[in-house]
Order: sequence, then structure tokens, then C-alpha cells
Amino acid sequence: MKCENCTKKECSKKQKNNDQRSMPADVLNSNEENEEKSEFHKLANAKIFLSDCLACENCITSEEAVKIVQQNQKELFRVLNLNKKCDTSKHKVVAVSICPQSLPYFAAKFNICVAEAAKRLCGFLRNLGVHYVFDTSIAADFSILESQKEFVQRYHQQTQEEYALPMFASACPGWIQYAERVLSSLVTPYICTAKSPQQIMGTLVKGYFAKQQNLSPDKIFHIIVAPCYDKKLEALQEDIYAPLCSSHDVDCVLTSGEIFQIMEQRKMSLKEVAEVAFDTLFGGIKEGELTRYDGRRSDGYLEHIFKHAAKELFDTEVKEITYKVLKNKDFQEVTLEKDGETVLRFAAAYGFRNIQNMVLKLKKGKCFYHFVEVLACPGGCLNGKGQAQTEDGKPDRALLHQMEEVYAAVPVQLPETNRHVQKLYQEWLEGMDSTQVKETLHTKYSMEKPAAHSFDIKW
Repeated sequence: MKCENCTKKECSKKQKNNDQRSMPADVLNSNEENEEKSEFHKLANAKIFLSDCLACENCITSEEAVKIVQQNQKELFRVLNLNKKCDTSKHKVVAVSICPQSLPYFAAKFNICVAEAAKRLCGFLRNLGVHYVFDTSIAADFSILESQKEFVQRYHQQTQEEYALPMFASACPGWIQYAERVLSSLVTPYICTAKSPQQIMGTLVKGYFAKQQNLSPDKIFHIIVAPCYDKKLEALQEDIYAPLCSSHDVDCVLTSGEIFQIMEQRKMSLKEVAEVAFDTLFGGIKEGELTRYDGRRSDGYLEHIFKHAAKELFDTEVKEITYKVLKNKDFQEVTLEKDGETVLRFAAAYGFRNIQNMVLKLKKGKCFYHFVEVLACPGGCLNGKGQAQTEDGKPDRALLHQMEEVYAAVPVQLPETNRHVQKLYQEWLEGMDSTQVKETLHTKYSMEKPAAHSFDIKW
């Protein structure tokens, strides 16, 4: 199928919801032939609209498309059903990690606060047979801290290193796929090397937590609950694959909407479920109140890095950040003035139209920003297409507004104040500037030359 945004002659892009004719039926149904019938057998396979695929990067491979389709609710229940069998060799410890931006979705859906939604969602997943439910905030803490540190280093190196600045954020998988597969060496040297929260959470669960529990990584089935579909593609990346135990750090990604479908299938409301606290990677339950980051609709990389850089580089405490809207509400900038001079200039570019404009500025040598928070979803992570759409695939603006309101009510916590993160830096990573930190929390990007037609793509 030819994608309307693709300039290649041949395209293996994911097809629309009800059109999977190009995908072999035996591949699509291979996991279902011997599947035990249960009350969940009517759940639909994961189907993705073309417009849901934010990583429009000259098209994913047919193999990747099949693997994305296989990441659905049925895969979860296949593992849960195997855990009920007598053959313990096929049993898995099921761990679910929930992204912070997914929680406001459930809060808005059931008209409860985010903290209550988190606990009731934990209770719901436990009732299904999930053994552990984690909050991915600890992984986001690591990612933000490493991004802050890298930005300061790049700022100091900007006169010596050609690709030091601007630094682009690395947390959004849709953006990273587009950058690597379409733009490549034009952009990838500028992307922060800190891994995304999902990548780091995978390493924490299959690495640190598995070791603490004396488990082989392949004995853990790790699911991420996320607001967008691109995280399914991110889970397939080779740098989150452990070849020694033939195990991906993330086995399956389910969107918030897919979890809600399970609730609908069971005719259940979160309000009917008992509250259960998040588990921790250290054993026991998570104590204290639920917190969020300084971002309006995301993990807040821009705000955290801006405040950190202002303090580290210019000894300036920034309490409140003022955004200046430029071409549209999804393209805004933040500046720091000192002695009449602009010393920091950051931008937020959400949605691919703004991303493409930013890349064209870079190509022409007219991108004067020091840092750009790049997100594929217009409106940010809360507006991920795995949770902020109506049944007919249109943006659910009323739901998004509710999510923004309940998310804003959650108290903010600085990553630097997370004592568990500081403990892991010392006990797991051998210090904050160790080789282990570089190997575990950072990644590398493709450096191939971009195709000549890459800039002809219209968004």
C-alpha cells in the first residue's frame, strides 16, 4: 500500500483499520489457531489507522508491521492463560509499566483524580493476573537527568563541536523513527543520546529487577501501557534486545485505549475496583503521593533542562517559564535573558508540520535554538492517538481538555529529588559518570545519508 506521505515507489506501510489484505493471513492468525477460548476471545486484533502511525519514515518493513499487529490484548491473555496451566516451564512473571501520560486518560474516563485512577488501574491489572505494576516515572527521571547533563556538556562544546547544538530531545519514538530513517545524518548527530523512558524502564525491569528477584529476563513478560502507537515500534528496536537470553526488554506495548477495551469487554468500571498501590523495583509498594513532571502535556524535558541549564550555566534560578507562541500553539519558544542578551533559546515543536519546518531551518543553517523538545503528536503526549481519539478516529478534544485539567492537578517533583534514582546510580550504575551509565542509559543513532527525496514529504 502506498502511504500518502511517502515518496518511495514501493511502500509497505501499515494499512488502514479494515484493510490487511497484503499481510499473509497465516501470519496474522498464527497466534490464534491454538489459542484457548476465553471470555476475551472476541477482542479485536491491534489495528492501526494510517494516520495513527506517527513514524512516517519512508515506511516500516512488512516484518515490523506484523510484529506491531501482534502486540495486542490477546498476547497478554495468551501469557496469562499459560500461567494457569500445569506446565510451569511456560509460566512467566507478568510485569506492567504504566506511562504517566496514560493515567489522566483513565482519570478523565471515569471522572476521578489521577492518583485514584492509578491505584484502581493497578487493582484492575492485578485482578487480571498481573504480578507487578510499576510507574515509569523512575525511568523518566533517569532520562531527564541524563538529558540535562548532556545539554550542559554540549553547550560548553558548541565552539569546538560542529554538531553540539541545537540538541533535540530523544524521548518520542515517532520523532526518532522519522529522524533515523528519513533524515539520518542531517539530524541524528544533534539528537540527545539519552534513552527514552520506555527504553530505560525495559532495562530496569529485565535487568535490575530481574536480578533482584533472581529471575532470568526471559522469564519476565514486560508490558508497557502508553498513550501512542509508536511505542509499539520502539519496542522492536535492537538496542533494547538482550541476545543472551533471547528477550526484548519490552515484550508488548498496549495503548491506554486497548486497556480500556478490556474493561469494556468485562463490563467493568474502575470505580468498582479496589485500590492497590504501585509496586517498586526494590520490592514492596510505592509510598508517597503520585507526582508528575514540569511539562504541560509531556515528561517536561524542555522545562527541566531549561531550569537546570539556567542554574548551571548562568547561576540563575528560574521559577516560572513563559512560553511565546510562534506560528501556532504547537510551536512555542522560551528564552533566558541576561544583561540584555539572550543566552538560552529553547523551542517546543509538536506535530510533524512543525518538526519539518524545524528541520528545514536546520538544513539552511537558520536554526538558532539551543534545545528543541520534539514530539510527534500535536498537543504533546496526552494527545497520543492511542487514547485521545473518538471511535471514528477523530481527535477527542473534550477528553483531551479533561486530561489536561486532571494532569495539571498532580503535584510536580524534580528528578533530582528522587532518592531511588540516586541509590540506583550508585548501586546499579557504579556512579553518575561511570562507563556503566553510558552503556545503560545512552544509545547511538543511524548515521546513513538521507535519501535525496526526504524533504519532498508533505505533512
